[in-house]
Amino acid sequence: MTVHRSIKIAPSILSADFANFGAEIRAIEAEGADWVHVDVMDGHFVPNLTFGPMAVKAFRPHVKTVMDVHLMIAPVDPYIDAYADAGADVLTAHVEAGPHIHRTLQAIRGAGMKAGVALNPGTPAEAVAHLLDLTDLICVMTVNPGFGGQKYIDMTDKVRHLRKMIGDREIHIEIDGGMDPTTAPGMAQAGADVLVAGSAVFRGGSVSQPGVYGKNMRAIRDAVEAI
Repeated sequence: MTVHRSIKIAPSILSADFANFGAEIRAIEAEGADWVHVDVMDGHFVPNLTFGPMAVKAFRPHVKTVMDVHLMIAPVDPYIDAYADAGADVLTAHVEAGPHIHRTLQAIRGAGMKAGVALNPGTPAEAVAHLLDLTDLICVMTVNPGFGGQKYIDMTDKVRHLRKMIGDREIHIEIDGGMDPTTAPGMAQAGADVLVAGSAVFRGGSVSQPGVYGKNMRAIRDAVEAI
């Protein structure tokens, strides 16, 4: 997965129709999604419960782009092999989820996946300073994790700082939370290149009206390209 700085839109299927995931994934990809973002929550690290490895494995045959699996769970290490087996392309763990994030990132790469590290809004950019050579993606949370549809928290300065820290390393900066045509341009300008969007992509559309998904994604992309 070569890093290209062009903007990638990664719809979060947390906002999709839970009874129709396969068709929803195929619809968003047909309408222009670059990645498919899967939010895994354990009801412990975050106050919600979503998908386990079996669900992610069921999604995999429908994903033709990049399956971007975001673990909002603690502990992480016992489940790395299960998500590798499920077919994750990128597996992201939170720096706050355990005491040995360096070892976690090593294990993710060792299992054959790209390694992501996520930062909650209250966690400074410096928390990943000594992890950059083990990291393929840094996910900056612009909401407190656990629920979709929350109000955006501005992390522009953190993203700018991360972009400087990364230098010429091939590391994606991903933004997760509150991305829409209003908030996305500032994040892209600061240095982000992967935008996770849930309700902003799925709002108003359905498998029977997938064109709305495409329209919503184009609105985000057009807003970013206009800066």
